[in-house]
Amino acid sequence: MKLTYIIQDNECFFNIKEVLKTRFEISDRLLLKLKSNNKIFLNGHLAGIKSPVKSNDIVEVLIDFDEDNTNIVPVEMELKILFEDDSLLVLNKPAGLPVHPSMLHFEDSISNGVKYYFDKKNIHKKIRPVNRLDKDTSGIVLFAKNEYIQECLSRQMKSNGFVKEYIAICEGVLKEPSGTINAPIARKKDSIIERCIDPSGDIAITHYDVLRSNSDFSVVHLVLETGRTHQIRVHMAHIGNPIIGDTLYRS
Repeated sequence: MKLTYIIQDNECFFNIKEVLKTRFEISDRLLLKLKSNNKIFLNGHLAGIKSPVKSNDIVEVLIDFDEDNTNIVPVEMELKILFEDDSLLVLNKPAGLPVHPSMLHFEDSISNGVKYYFDKKNIHKKIRPVNRLDKDTSGIVLFAKNEYIQECLSRQMKSNGFVKEYIAICEGVLKEPSGTINAPIARKKDSIIERCIDPSGDIAITHYDVLRSNSDFSVVHLVLETGRTHQIRVHMAHIGNPIIGDTLYRS
């Protein structure tokens, strides 16, 4: 992947670092890696981040250096690829599969499958899931193929540039056909997994619309304004309509 910027006549930059920080919002950490890997160029020649620039200069950055990803065990599995290019790998994660490895799922996460896929395609990059889904939730997971794309997408998520939408089948009939659940969520005392509604918790906001329902179940469209752990599960249980099949929050 190559980033290119041409200095305009009305711009006044002191050096390449200022260009990269201002125009591409590259982090100091990534700048250091680009510098140490000799991936910064000025008018086609290798340059340093403190090299001065002037109008019509061409600043280029190559984000193509290899990275160590041996911290994740490669495991062959079927990946449902929705989209892929040099920057992104977009997958449809099935239910029952965690996004990243853990002590209990060291070799059966979707990241293990991505590691195997990267090895097969000779892609020497770290495994970078941009978003997370609960193990039992199916849906789209984005993997950034380099650190710069991860930084860009993380900024979008923090600035609400992403819209997170879900469909859930819930128990019973909701009191209102649409609404907003605004209830703070915190880690439950003496539990490393379970969350609960707590006034001292982090702000959590979920918008919902009932798509269809009968006397037993409701199909609900949910949009997250925040992204707390187990947010949908906790919020739906909180209003008395837990998600069907949720063994943690459905009493």
